[in-house]
Amino acid sequence: MNEMTKLTAADFASDQEVRWCPGCGDYAILKAVQRTMPEIGADPAKTVFVSGIGCSSRFPYYMATYGFHTIHGRAPAVATGVKLANPELDVWLVTGDGDGLSIGGNHMLHLLRRNLDCQVLLFNNEIYGLTKGQYSPTSRVGTKSPSTPFGSVDRPTSPCAFALGSGGRFVARGIDTHKNLPEVLKRAHANKGASFVEIYQNCIVYNDAVFESFTEKKAAPANQIWVENGKPMLFDNGAKGLTLDRERLKLEVVEVVDGNWEAAGVIVHDETNKGVAQMLIDMPYPAFPIALGVIYCDPAPTFESAVVTQNLEAAKGKTADLNALLAKGQTWKVTPGGHPEL
Repeated sequence: MNEMTKLTAADFASDQEVRWCPGCGDYAILKAVQRTMPEIGADPAKTVFVSGIGCSSRFPYYMATYGFHTIHGRAPAVATGVKLANPELDVWLVTGDGDGLSIGGNHMLHLLRRNLDCQVLLFNNEIYGLTKGQYSPTSRVGTKSPSTPFGSVDRPTSPCAFALGSGGRFVARGIDTHKNLPEVLKRAHANKGASFVEIYQNCIVYNDAVFESFTEKKAAPANQIWVENGKPMLFDNGAKGLTLDRERLKLEVVEVVDGNWEAAGVIVHDETNKGVAQMLIDMPYPAFPIALGVIYCDPAPTFESAVVTQNLEAAKGKTADLNALLAKGQTWKVTPGGHPEL
């Protein structure tokens, strides 16, 4: 790409017809990603989107970049192969709560603990949409679906808790239609390593309005807290905040009078503090607000950089010789009679 070329969101939109259910939150996420691409200086020729199976996994078709639509749950494995084959590529992984946390949970864990340099966007609608509304690993207790007609008795998994527990070094949350989503995506891209972003995404057909109590415009201020590194943890238009009970090591909601958050004991967000990050992720809603934004970011060396360095060290002073490699060790030839001769 010519450095003088100024790309727009339209340059990252493919010529394929976008086919999701009308009103699906995936449309908003797609637009947010397409708007983000030129702002981070992405090059379509060096950008790859990898997906598994599910509604979200149609994503690569709609991006004018390279892409792989792989098999159920295996997007992390394919993304790892792509990045190791060409570390210069900018790899984005798109998955859903079913694809990424059920059959793909094992693969997701290893990608995160290895700290592969890529962006993981997990669309969480708390349901299996593509296969017609069965309950998923993130579905709430009591969710009625074709596979749980009397209501789910499973305790749901938390995608962000999973990511943090797997050794993820960047964990964030966003909402499909929220104006802040592009900023979260930019932060994820700026992080060198595995960036995990859970995105609350509405499934208008099988789980409509499941997040409405905290995403609806009037309810949002009192039920969302957008954390920002170095800024006090305030919500409800600054009328409330979070403080830390250091004796019990628990977060608590406090009232803020006349904007004096320091007097109220409101703590400042330190995105490198893993303990507080876990508390933010675990806050029980609706007693506490939903934590959004970059919850944890503490960079570490990436997997592919370590592999490249190791390979370069191993190759020092050696000359590539394919014939010698093939003849090395135990070899044999097949005689005319069909018997191997060692």
